[in-house]
Amino acid sequence: MLVLSSLAKVEERVKGLRSGGDDYLVKPFAFSELLARIETLTRRGAPEVQQTTLQVGDLVMNLMSRAVTRSGKAIPLQNREFKLLEFLMRHADQVVTRTMLLEGVWDFYFNPQTNLIDAQVSKLRQKIDKGFDKSLIHTIRGAGYKLSVNP
Repeated sequence: MLVLSSLAKVEERVKGLRSGGDDYLVKPFAFSELLARIETLTRRGAPEVQQTTLQVGDLVMNLMSRAVTRSGKAIPLQNREFKLLEFLMRHADQVVTRTMLLEGVWDFYFNPQTNLIDAQVSKLRQKIDKGFDKSLIHTIRGAGYKLSVNP
């Protein structure tokens, strides 16, 4: 938003910017300056819309309600399981290493030398894949895991 005003004091310009203005132009002004400022603001583009739903195949995650469904069936998840699944869904069709999971889900920046990830993925796999014809969570030997419709 471009604010046009005849109020030229520094305090008034600061107030205009702090109240939501992206730019502040004091009257009188040159029309060419106004056009240049408008061009600058339009180059910024529209604000990025945050994604509220993730989907891989028939698995759907609503980030706002923290609800997960597969083929329309609700799947209750613990907080850490939700974060793990969200990370896998955001990296769908990519191999996700254990290190990436440690850093992205657990905020560990070292390898604790435990089977923490394997155990959590196993629990998540029981909830996500058990009872369905097609598995979505795949183990990639020597590399990590992949959430994908196609192995």
